[in-house]
Amino acid sequence: MKMDDRGIGLAKLIEYGSREAVIQNMKDAGCSQDTIERCIACLDCGKKTELLKRLENHRKDLLQKVHEGEKQIDCLDYLVYQIDRCRRGNQI
Repeated sequence: MKMDDRGIGLAKLIEYGSREAVIQNMKDAGCSQDTIERCIACLDCGKKTELLKRLENHRKDLLQKVHEGEKQIDCLDYLVYQIDRCRRGNQI
């Protein structure tokens, strides 16, 4: 295992069980293979700051997708509301 001059390696940086567990967690979080490889390289080199920045960027991307989905749901809800309102108006 590679370590930086302070002796921070994968086992010290993340007491998570195993390298495979870290990789699986990143897959489960929707990280691309490229992101996973870059993050593992950061772990291997003890680049904790870069690793955290990469993970935060992925989190921001996921959150942006959530917000986009919420906006789409709001638009759809409004459309359903308008259609229902028109339908009721025609029945009166």
